[in-house]
Amino acid sequence: MSRAFVNEDQAADQANQPVERRVSEQPNHVTARGLTLLQQRLAELNSLRSELLSQGDQTDKQRLAETERDLRYFSARVQSAQVVAPATSHEKVQIGSRVRFVDEQGRQHQVQLVGEDQAYAASGLINWGSPLGRALLGAAPGDEVLWRRPAGDLSIEIVAIEPEA
Repeated sequence: MSRAFVNEDQAADQANQPVERRVSEQPNHVTARGLTLLQQRLAELNSLRSELLSQGDQTDKQRLAETERDLRYFSARVQSAQVVAPATSHEKVQIGSRVRFVDEQGRQHQVQLVGEDQAYAASGLINWGSPLGRALLGAAPGDEVLWRRPAGDLSIEIVAIEPEA
């Protein structure tokens, strides 16, 4: 069929459909704090959706579509969440552990291993399934592990492990 016969409203609606958020294939291990944050985000999105729907014909359809997409994503993440026991060990890195390590240049770093949706590298919250997270998981103080990075492998030494606060 020629594009000349496509309903313009249908074409406009299709063009504005937001791209679905990809749900990770890795297990959705989360800290208790991570689950709380997911639930809070879901509640915020439900409130926003209600607010947008209450506007009737004046609703920003693009914003509503994006909100509904995010609701689908966060609903799936809450449903698939597997809360891990709080990290209590000083001897072995677990999800939730705070880890201090030294890189090859002698610089110290501190990170905490968290679930994928809680991760925020700028604040030191590292996804347990990331290359750094996988390198640290299960390590002990004094262990030297290989961090396989896209920029090149880096050897790091675990200095200390602190349980979840």
